[in-house]
Amino acid sequence: MSAFSKEEYKRYSRHLIIPEFGLEGQRRLKESRVLVVGAGGLGSPLLQYLAAAGVGTIGIVDFDVVEDSNLQRQVLFGVNDVGKPKADAARERLLQLNPYIEIKTYRERISSENALEIIRDYDLVADGTDNFPTRYLINDACVLLDKPNVYASIFRFEGQLSVFNHVDEQGVRGPNYRDLFPEPPPPGLVPSCAEGGVIGVLPGILGSLQANEVIKILSGVGEPLSGRLFLFDAATFQTRTLKVRRDPDNPLNGENPTQTALIDYQQFCGIGNAEVEERAVKEIDVEGLKDLQTRGEGYQLIDVREPYEYEIAHLDGELIPLGAVTEAVAKIARDKQVIIHCRSGKRSAKAIRQLEDLYGFDNLYNLKGGILAYAEQINPALPVY
Repeated sequence: MSAFSKEEYKRYSRHLIIPEFGLEGQRRLKESRVLVVGAGGLGSPLLQYLAAAGVGTIGIVDFDVVEDSNLQRQVLFGVNDVGKPKADAARERLLQLNPYIEIKTYRERISSENALEIIRDYDLVADGTDNFPTRYLINDACVLLDKPNVYASIFRFEGQLSVFNHVDEQGVRGPNYRDLFPEPPPPGLVPSCAEGGVIGVLPGILGSLQANEVIKILSGVGEPLSGRLFLFDAATFQTRTLKVRRDPDNPLNGENPTQTALIDYQQFCGIGNAEVEERAVKEIDVEGLKDLQTRGEGYQLIDVREPYEYEIAHLDGELIPLGAVTEAVAKIARDKQVIIHCRSGKRSAKAIRQLEDLYGFDNLYNLKGGILAYAEQINPALPVY
């Protein structure tokens, strides 16, 4: 049984005087081991509140480094952390917040090769990731290892929260992520936060709610959000809570399980190798575009981003958003070089494939790296996002 120092009694006094929580709840936190996957928008408040609450051992899995664009929502970091590995910067900050806990870091991408080994040593996993392959991976690993999974996701103004694979006091196991989402959405249907954006306070709200669920599960106080999906709209301040039931066809723990190991989640979600196999398109790099601009040679430049992106920064191209590009065929030249660009080159490549397949264009070139590459290599003063 874990003993508390005099300093810890003082630090956790506001927990200790809650009748339902008390010394036993705090002791359970101190003896617990929680793995947080992702130290970004969700992970920032989640990690801070778990550390402050006194969770004894916290593991952090994150392979990324801190960037300027993170600071709008990832409040765990400051300007002095830019360029540092997130896991290391997070550990340093959390130990300043609470020196009486242990922080373990994993500066690597969680994968089918290492997930079981990493997760096995923890009591609970909190999923702060932002992509479908990793969400399915974490879910499946938690089910295979019999660990609860506290899940949240965010997009623009909307957030989701639930507790998966939780066993209640009566021994009844709740649903998991595959019961809610048996199949992933088609690749590209749901934009990432980098593509679609997120209001900065939203991950703070959802990450704090994640921390609340983790603390409830570990301490045994309250009723976890198992079997329910909480939906939050920050724009309208509307909330809904939906029931989630176990699916008898769940391949992991349904009536006739068919999956007993982790799989290739990139392939399962229709990305990874499938992306590589997409037909290549002709490209021009930003130096080539700059040369055309300097010489004033005849060409057409088309921007397939959205109007709100164009307002932030543009290259003086003609704005034709991707969703409208096939309806604007008459505006696209066939007698000269046409350069199509977006933020990074992905949407513009998709636009080119559509135009070539549907209308037989053979004079379209994708700007390699998009406006991000142009800002980095040609015009550093150009705002990027």
